[in-house]
Amino acid sequence: MSENFKVEIITPDQLILRTETSEVTIPSYEGQMGILKDHIPLITFLRPGLIKIKNEKEIKYYVEEGTVEFSNNILLILTSTAKDYENLKKSSLNDLIEKEEKKLKDINLTDKEKYILSYKIDTLKEVN
Repeated sequence: MSENFKVEIITPDQLILRTETSEVTIPSYEGQMGILKDHIPLITFLRPGLIKIKNEKEIKYYVEEGTVEFSNNILLILTSTAKDYENLKKSSLNDLIEKEEKKLKDINLTDKEKYILSYKIDTLKEVN
């Protein structure tokens, strides 16, 4: 009996990925969350980080935000940003880090916005 389940990553523009896998790790506000076949039904929000999909090899996508739903062994990830980790360029990451650090200096940001930006910057530095 297969230990795989279906996973889809969708942006407003396109279907990024549709495959079967045995394990997915997502960056949620509750922390890193591992999903296996027959996981309890789940709805949560993504925070900036890496989605890791384990097949024969591990596939990674950088996401900034989104929602996740798992039900009936189908994992649906809806996000505005899903960038293939292998195709991320160090120069574009450095530019993105600089841009987000400038945003963080805005005195009109709410605590929530500061938290999200700080986490995003830390994640980008870790990926870089």
